[in-house]
Amino acid sequence: MRDMLFAAAVVLMAAGMAPAQDAQTYAEKLGFPKGAKVVIFHVDDAGMHHDANVGAIEAMEKGVATSASIMFPCPWAAAAAAYAKEHPESDFGLHCTLTAEWKSYRWGPVAGKAAVPGLVDEEGCLWHEVEQVTAKATPDEVEKELRAQLDRSLTMGWRPTHLDTHMGTVFATMPFMERYVKIGAEYGIPVMAPGGHGQYVAAEDEKIGPLLPGLGQMVWSLGLPVLDDVHTGYGCKDPADKKAQVIAFLREMKPGLTQFIVHATRPSENFKEVTGSGPMRLAELEALTSPEVRQVVEEEKVILTTWRELKQRRDAAK
Repeated sequence: MRDMLFAAAVVLMAAGMAPAQDAQTYAEKLGFPKGAKVVIFHVDDAGMHHDANVGAIEAMEKGVATSASIMFPCPWAAAAAAYAKEHPESDFGLHCTLTAEWKSYRWGPVAGKAAVPGLVDEEGCLWHEVEQVTAKATPDEVEKELRAQLDRSLTMGWRPTHLDTHMGTVFATMPFMERYVKIGAEYGIPVMAPGGHGQYVAAEDEKIGPLLPGLGQMVWSLGLPVLDDVHTGYGCKDPADKKAQVIAFLREMKPGLTQFIVHATRPSENFKEVTGSGPMRLAELEALTSPEVRQVVEEEKVILTTWRELKQRRDAAK
């Protein structure tokens, strides 16, 4: 999240929003009990690969994961959307995808190369890196592609419960973030945006902390729910330490509404041909399905929630 909130700084200055921290958490504003620890364990990258779909579903059906999001430019998006339709109580969002980061397992824009040439590399795929997107793509192209991805979701018969971001790309510049929030507000779909105490987000960059209240005010004013914090989980480098990281998070998190991001996957033999991250992704799945993590959730009286519930609570808070 180091650079993800750069755009927020500019937006807040332009809007003249004061950065003062509200003593009330966004969890409390949404009607959760005062002092409650409220968590979304969120699985990114559904739709990226069959193994990612298997892992996301297992993490939600057998573990403490409560939400996931689908990469609609990817080959296995249709299968993920089909599961979501068959399980209408499930919580699946749109993982706004503007990069195709792997060396040989690639995908292109849903809008098509001709419609968004600045998003496409020499292979006809989305760029590998966020920095390439910011250097080559225009905000209009980003908006066009995000709308195409949302349209594909709706065409498949699935309305996403929320929007979030693959590799943080929609937060890389102010204009990108503005288009992302604009689409969410237009459709009444929540957008992932931390705007509260930022215990973990601010730890990655101390300059981010003062910006969060204004970002939260902006998103809340549009009628959308706001997170107090986001934990990316990237601080864990050894798969053997993943369960301990999750348990430490549950014990040490401040009261409020926090999303903890994982990429839970059940890697098959060919997954290593896509990425070397299989062991970590498996460790995340095993952590979220472990009895130890579930026990700590109960001991700490953590409330698990979904984006679907947050939208209902935000509507009721108007």
